[in-house]
Amino acid sequence: MSTLWEKITRDCKLITLPDVYIRLKAIIDTPEYRLDDVADTIRSDPALTTRVLKLINSPYFGLASKIETVFRAVSLLGTQQIHDLTLATSISESLHEPSDSAFDMQDYWRRSIFCGLVAQGIARRMGLIDSERLFVCGLLYDLGHLIMHQSIPEQTQQALQRSQQHSQPLVEVERELIGLDYARVGATLMRQWSFPLCLIETTEFHTEPLRAKHHPAETAMVHIAAMVSDTMMGNGELGEGLNTPHPAALQKTGLDLATCRSIAEEVEPGIEYILHTIYPLKKAS
Repeated sequence: MSTLWEKITRDCKLITLPDVYIRLKAIIDTPEYRLDDVADTIRSDPALTTRVLKLINSPYFGLASKIETVFRAVSLLGTQQIHDLTLATSISESLHEPSDSAFDMQDYWRRSIFCGLVAQGIARRMGLIDSERLFVCGLLYDLGHLIMHQSIPEQTQQALQRSQQHSQPLVEVERELIGLDYARVGATLMRQWSFPLCLIETTEFHTEPLRAKHHPAETAMVHIAAMVSDTMMGNGELGEGLNTPHPAALQKTGLDLATCRSIAEEVEPGIEYILHTIYPLKKAS
């Protein structure tokens, strides 16, 4: 099993984020940076500029007026949100579709976007000012499976089939069969990329929300959002069997199952628009 983990971690080290994101992060991490520098960095990549502006003007933000310039976007939304949006649009450029024939890349991003929108919807329902950051937390919750389907596709597919056949939590099956799980794999890659702790923790512990120490509320939101998006896409019924959110997560967010379904129904219309922004049509064809 350790050999499989070594293979995955070795493959993770070969994955790099686009230079434009690395430059942007370096600027934001510099004390007393200028908004002009942030905007100039994004504008240096025309494709990224297009995707960021398209995403900002999507139903995901619901802004009253259209934003036509990167500088305006930075000024209005702030550098943290711009960072998160740039990160979201950069991830799909770095992670290519696995050769695993059983893996559907477009379905993967659709489900991930659904989770991100539900997580954001939960945050808004809780009154969080920076609810947009939960979109990225939810969007990347399943990052580990993308890596596993690339690195160890046979074992990953076998674990999924066994989980479905025996109605056993997927993370438990992966740990028994492979010696690791997708949440740990995703968090490992995030640590390699020096992602914020909130992203790492919500990814690593969304299947076991009580283990989150630094961001328990955000982890609870992603835990619920992942389950809601999975069931809304046809994988069982929310609140039944393995599709029952942890009681502590519901208590932490103050939600009930009916409210969770309501949030999912509210955000569902925006999924396809964002899908073709983050995961361009040229890839999805």
